[in-house]
Amino acid sequence: MNRRIFLSKSALSVAGLGLAPLAGGSYHSIFGNTAPSNKVKVALIGCRSQGWSNLNTFLQYPEVECVALCDVDDEWLNKRAADVEKKSGKKVPNLYKDWRKVIDNKDIDAVIIGTPDHWHCLPMVWASQAGKDVYVEKPLSNTIEECNLMETAARKYNRVVQVGQWQRSDPHWNEAANYLKAGNIGRIRTVKVWAYQDGKPTLPKMPDSTPPAGVDYDMWLGPAPKRPFNEYRFHYNFRFFWDYAGGLMSDWGVHLLDYALEGMNAGLPNRVCSGGGKFAYPNDAMETPDTLMATYVYPEFNIIWDHACGINHGPFDKKEGLAFYGENGTMVLTRAGWEVIPVVAGKEARMEAVPFRKGEGKGLYNHVGNFLSCMKSRELPAADIAIGARVANMSHLANISCRLQREVRWDDRSRQFINDDEANALAKAYYRAPWELPKL
Repeated sequence: MNRRIFLSKSALSVAGLGLAPLAGGSYHSIFGNTAPSNKVKVALIGCRSQGWSNLNTFLQYPEVECVALCDVDDEWLNKRAADVEKKSGKKVPNLYKDWRKVIDNKDIDAVIIGTPDHWHCLPMVWASQAGKDVYVEKPLSNTIEECNLMETAARKYNRVVQVGQWQRSDPHWNEAANYLKAGNIGRIRTVKVWAYQDGKPTLPKMPDSTPPAGVDYDMWLGPAPKRPFNEYRFHYNFRFFWDYAGGLMSDWGVHLLDYALEGMNAGLPNRVCSGGGKFAYPNDAMETPDTLMATYVYPEFNIIWDHACGINHGPFDKKEGLAFYGENGTMVLTRAGWEVIPVVAGKEARMEAVPFRKGEGKGLYNHVGNFLSCMKSRELPAADIAIGARVANMSHLANISCRLQREVRWDDRSRQFINDDEANALAKAYYRAPWELPKL
């Protein structure tokens, strides 16, 4: 059992303990009473979309107080300041456009990082060095090198780092994984994982333009290459360009592949073969593949990833999900719940069907609660950084294979591709001056 898998298992073992103090609907500050002086003081970096969803959930816990917001876009910074005041009845005392001021603020206990992927690593490492705990959005980072650095920083500075893979705190996912580990569907030879997203449409090419008023575009780019502003590389659509993210593979892949690994009790594979491209929208602005299929090869089974933009009819009539094909039955697992369909050989079913077991649907709320509880206990949270790094790297392996248009071989002990300079070059982070990759 290597270190990363051990840490993943440790995180699972403490996840239930972390939620225990938050059960029953009566909440107390993790630092004692709920008096203002004992509030958990949080700051949000990246206010527009998922960052706000995270903070909005944090504010459902009475022990939390938002003391700072940070965004490069005045429109969203001011809008979220008004939203927080409306929700909490208090003005946010600190509004920043430079995230380094969040790190310098000694009143802040925890930082929520809701930025584009290329801006996850530096704020997380600096926050850890400053003694702050971190809730960081998924995927953990935009490169394998950054994932490794972030994991090292969390351990070196003894920080609680929760990655925004909130399914780790939605009970039916672990219930399904434990059912599989008990051998209930027999030997599993294939795991299919898919995301067919009709909400990811084509991006028509747009001319470059001037950044909107109130946007610090150079700070938005940060360590990414210097490029002219383009509306379709900004805000939500950043995820379809290699400078900032890994497309649908890393956007949805980290959620779903996480439980392919968990259900199979597996680490990263030694061999990956991925193929895809811009099959649906060959002439649009998107750089990342709108269609991609990857095979992760293990000694006794395969995990197969399949994604497509602009399509919504996946296996078992599900837009996204997982199917574990066992010799006795097939488990279908989604955000809604899970079920098992028996294999019928001749006229005999090889096992009893498991009717659909509906999920609780409170994953994000539970995930935040688990993080707050672990801030007090100093236990590993449900989606500890080792779990986030493992599955982010899983998605990076497939993207790198697809970009090289060939199989790649991975050595998880050295965290490098085997005898492959091209692949190892794509695993690294290249920062634009004056930004520098953290040195730990």
